[in-house]
Amino acid sequence: MYEEKIELLIGGVWRRGASDGREQDLINPATEQVLAKVPLASHTDIEEALAAAAAGFKLWRAMTAQQRYQIMMRAADLIQEREQQIGRILTLENGKPLAESVPEVRFSADVTRWYAEEGKRAYGRIVPARLPGVRQMVFKEPVGPVVAFAAWNFPASNVIRKIAGAMGAGCSVIVKPAEETPGTAVAMARCFQEAGLPAGVLNVVFGVPDDVSSQLLESPIPKMLTLTGSTPVGKLLQKRAADTLKRSILELGGHAPVIVHADANVEHTLKTLVAAKFRNAGQVCTSPTRFFVHESLYGEFVEAFAARASALVLGDGLNPTTQMGPMIAERRLGMMEGFVQDAVTAGARLVTGGKRSSNCGYFFEPTVLADVPANARILSEEPFGPLAPIMPFSSFDEVIERANSLPYGLASFCFTQSNTLAAKTEEGLDAGLVGVNHMMVSTPETPFGGVNESGFNSESGLEGLEAFQRTKFVTELSVM
Repeated sequence: MYEEKIELLIGGVWRRGASDGREQDLINPATEQVLAKVPLASHTDIEEALAAAAAGFKLWRAMTAQQRYQIMMRAADLIQEREQQIGRILTLENGKPLAESVPEVRFSADVTRWYAEEGKRAYGRIVPARLPGVRQMVFKEPVGPVVAFAAWNFPASNVIRKIAGAMGAGCSVIVKPAEETPGTAVAMARCFQEAGLPAGVLNVVFGVPDDVSSQLLESPIPKMLTLTGSTPVGKLLQKRAADTLKRSILELGGHAPVIVHADANVEHTLKTLVAAKFRNAGQVCTSPTRFFVHESLYGEFVEAFAARASALVLGDGLNPTTQMGPMIAERRLGMMEGFVQDAVTAGARLVTGGKRSSNCGYFFEPTVLADVPANARILSEEPFGPLAPIMPFSSFDEVIERANSLPYGLASFCFTQSNTLAAKTEEGLDAGLVGVNHMMVSTPETPFGGVNESGFNSESGLEGLEAFQRTKFVTELSVM
C-alpha cells in the first residue's frame, strides 16, 4: 500500500489537486500498478508559488542563522525518525531495493543537519583599509528565492541537497521533483512543515516539465536555478535562466570511466565495481559506465565480473532478497535493448544479460559487453542503465586519452595499489570527482559537481553553501 498523499505545497498550505484539476498516474515500476495520482500545477498555481517564495524569503532571511538551524535540525530528526516509512515510499515509486532507499533517506537527514550547522558559519570578513577612519566589510547574503529541479533516480538526496542548501544559506525555494517519484519529496517536505518552517520558505510543485520550467525561469522573482538532470535539459534551462541572469548549479549527465590498473587488487575491485555498477539498476549519474582494464587482467576480469553480475537477484525492491530493482519506466527498456544491439552489431561480445527479464515490471538483466569497439554508441552516449562495457588497455597515456575523450566530466575512478600511480591518474583525469579504490564520491561535507558538459558549481560541502550566497562589500568612513 502506498502511504503518501501527493499534494502541492504552496505558501505553507497543502493542496490535494491543481487548480484546473489536471493530474497523471504514478506507476510502480516493479509491478506497473498505479500507486496514486500526481497533481499537475496550473499556470495560476505556479504564479502563487512564486509569490509565496518571495514572501517566504523575506521571513526566512530575517531570521537568525541559529533560528534557521533549530528548524532544520528538527526537520532532520523527523526525516530520520521516518526513514523506514519514507524509504518504503521511495522504493514503491522508484523501484530500488529498500537496502538502498532507507540509507538514502538517512543521508538526506545528514545533509539537512550539515547545512543547518554550516549556515551558522556563513562568515564575512574585515579587510584592512588604505585610508584612516575607513572600515571595509565583506558580507555573505542569501541570493534570493531559488528554483530547483530534481531527477527521479535519487528522489530523496537529489531533492534534499537543493532544499537544505538553499535554506542553510537563508533562501526560500520552489522545488519541482520528478513526476515519476513525487512522494519522497512530499514526505520530506511534511517533515519541514511540521518542524515549524515559515509559510512560503519551501514550495513543492509538479507539472508538465517544459511548461513549469518556462514559467518559473521567466519570472524575475527567483534569483537562482539548481538542477539535477541530463545535459540537454541543463543547456535548455540555462538558456532560459540567462534572460533574467539567474545564477545556476547544474549537476548534469556523466559517462564515468573506471581504470583498472595492472596492479589492482582484483577481488576488491570486482566486489566494489559490481556493487556500484548495478546500484539503482545503473541509473546513477556517477555510475561506472566505461570500464578500461589492463590487458594483463582483462580476460580474468571480464569473466569474473560477468559471473557476479549474472548472479544478482532481480525483483521488487520491497523483497529483502532483491539486489537490483527495475528501471524507472518502460521506455528505458527499449533504450537498453538499442545500446546492446548496436554494440553487438559493431563487434562487441555479449558476455551475459542483454534482454528484459520479466513480463511484469520494467526489469532488464545485468549486462556485460566485452571488446566493445570505439564506434559503439554505448561508449559515447550515457547508457544510464545496467550495462557494463569492458575494454582492454595497454599503456597509461592511452587509457587517460580514452577516458578523457568525451565532453563529460562528472565522476571517474581508478583502482591501483600504487600511491604514485594513483596520484598520476588523479591528475590526468578530467573530472570533477575522482574515486581511487572506492566509489564514495558524495558526502554531505564534500563538494559534488562536474566539469565540462557535466555542469558547473557544486552541491554539498562549503562550495554547496556558497553557491546559494552572494557577496556584498561595504566601505564606511567615520565622519566626526
